[in-house]
Amino acid sequence: MSERVDRDANRELRARFDDVYGQYQQLRSGLDILTARLAELRVTHRSSDGHVTATVDAQGQVIEVVLTPAAYRARDAEALSRKVTETIRAAVAAATQATQALVAETMPAGSGSADFLRTGDFGALLGRADALLGRREGSA
Repeated sequence: MSERVDRDANRELRARFDDVYGQYQQLRSGLDILTARLAELRVTHRSSDGHVTATVDAQGQVIEVVLTPAAYRARDAEALSRKVTETIRAAVAAATQATQALVAETMPAGSGSADFLRTGDFGALLGRADALLGRREGSA
């Protein structure tokens, strides 16, 4: 009888392992696609008057800033500096939203990755694992 129980338990464990491994492979494939999409992501924002255009990548790194000849006509360096800064900030904000959307559509619900990108809270990355392991806040 004990041998049969062991075989049944092994079969159940093997089936569970196969299921978890399949989920891992799917997640891994999704991460490869996500990595490629993030590497290609470019977000461009134009100032309200169209004189300044800023392009950034998924990490918010500035790729390019373009000023039209009209941007120099006012001859107000401070105003132009503010406009460039505001345009870059708007492009970075849009890139952040685009990155969050890509992560949210790729990662499993409740994985914490999208929450981490939105809040910067590292605890969000471990929330699901903590829940699975039965950890409670305040316990060691």
